[in-house]
Amino acid sequence: MDAFWIILTASLAATCCSLLGCYLILRQMAMVGDAISHAVLPGIVIAYLFTGSLDSPLILLGAGLFGVLTTFLIEFFHRKIRVQADAAIGVTFTWLFAIGIILISLFAGQVDLDQDCVLYGEIAYVPLNRWITESGYDLGPTTIWTLGSVTILILLFIGIGYKELFLTTFDAGFAAAIGISTSLWYYLLMSAVSLTTVAAFESVGAILVVALIVAPPVTAYLLTDNFKVMLGLSVLVGVVASAGGYFLAVMLNGSIAAAIAVVAGLLCGLAFLFSPTQGIFRKRSTLAEPVDMQLQKQ
Repeated sequence: MDAFWIILTASLAATCCSLLGCYLILRQMAMVGDAISHAVLPGIVIAYLFTGSLDSPLILLGAGLFGVLTTFLIEFFHRKIRVQADAAIGVTFTWLFAIGIILISLFAGQVDLDQDCVLYGEIAYVPLNRWITESGYDLGPTTIWTLGSVTILILLFIGIGYKELFLTTFDAGFAAAIGISTSLWYYLLMSAVSLTTVAAFESVGAILVVALIVAPPVTAYLLTDNFKVMLGLSVLVGVVASAGGYFLAVMLNGSIAAAIAVVAGLLCGLAFLFSPTQGIFRKRSTLAEPVDMQLQKQ
């Protein structure tokens, strides 16, 4: 039964991360998830100092607020100060992460808190943290309820705002010309990324969150030119990587999160090599064909 809960947790995280990752990949902002997962550290520390517990809902609130702040700062540096997007991401998350480390070092003698315990979750422990009602009824791991709720919110967000997200991602100029606020939808998208990252990284770990944001969407991007198909394929790849990674970890007796990331990377590598449209071997076989055969196919 533990295997079911672990795979389900990873699959829910993969669904959220993969769907949003498709937009981030096309916007050339794939590493925003990594930035947010580190930049929320000051929010976690401040919330902990106020509550004295890592289980308080204020921990997620503090992390979420700093996640949103991260996206605002990235956009500010990129749009207003004309810093390149990758440089803006690097400056923002390293600065905020360093502030979090300083806060931890200042209060390390008084509180039981370190950067590892708040940044790197362990998915193997998911089945142990149960939601038990006052009557003693076991509702399953609390992480399932948290990630399940976030997954529903992300699906509703993409379903309701699909047109606006599509236009602002592919042609921001045209979207602005027809009256769609590109800034509004940028911040809504980044807020969704922040929510997903904060909800997922506590249980599955920051490294796996970044892997799921990048690898499944890139794999899907290599396999199709249809964006709706890309969304579906990215989720499928994420779920397959979650199940395959778990069984690989069991077989090797290794880290589950790392194994899932490895399987996701292998799937991306296979798509890179054998994609029917953009694969390396497909391109080589096309170039090797006689010119007249290529013209006949066109």
